[in-house]
Amino acid sequence: MGNDADAVVLEQIAYYRARAAEYDRVYAERGDLKVLLPLVDTLPVTGDVLELACGTGQWTGLLADRARSVTAVDAAPEALAIAQERVRSTKVRFACADLFAWRPPRRFDTVFFAFWLSHVPPARLPAFWNTVADALTPGGQAVFIDNGREEAASEDVLDGQPVPSVRRRLDDGSEFRVVKVFHEPDPLVRDLAAWGWSAQVWPVGARFIAGTATR
Repeated sequence: MGNDADAVVLEQIAYYRARAAEYDRVYAERGDLKVLLPLVDTLPVTGDVLELACGTGQWTGLLADRARSVTAVDAAPEALAIAQERVRSTKVRFACADLFAWRPPRRFDTVFFAFWLSHVPPARLPAFWNTVADALTPGGQAVFIDNGREEAASEDVLDGQPVPSVRRRLDDGSEFRVVKVFHEPDPLVRDLAAWGWSAQVWPVGARFIAGTATR
């Protein structure tokens, strides 16, 4: 299972590197994503913020408006280059790192991730949440947004995979496997409780979830 997860994660990183120039199109094409962006203003984002899997920076500037500082991390240098052009705030520092190998250099008041949790292989979730815990100050919060179960209908879900995966295609026709776990609020809250977190997770619209968690 470990080798399977490693292979899909490497393919996932390759996909997002190759997709960087195409990525923002989804925010232009999908009205529900445009509506989702202002959700940041209703979430407990405060103080020094760590953004995991920041991608092209769609959320980073919104976080900077609420934060004292933002450290934004992503594994794709191509996406980070776009994010740095998009977000010029002096509050923001970008870093390139594989989140499965990276360790937080300090502690933060908020750890935020949008559309990242669904890309974490199930076997790696406990370790991922331990990394989040290591990144938080006492009393700090994890805040996240992601796809819900209903989003599966719009994906090319691959059956019989050892790691839950979907097939994604780029404009040039190339295909990649990407980890995709469609979390549901109640099971996710139970899993987080088993790992020592107190969480609230709720549906947002028809296809998304949002949540907060403290440890």
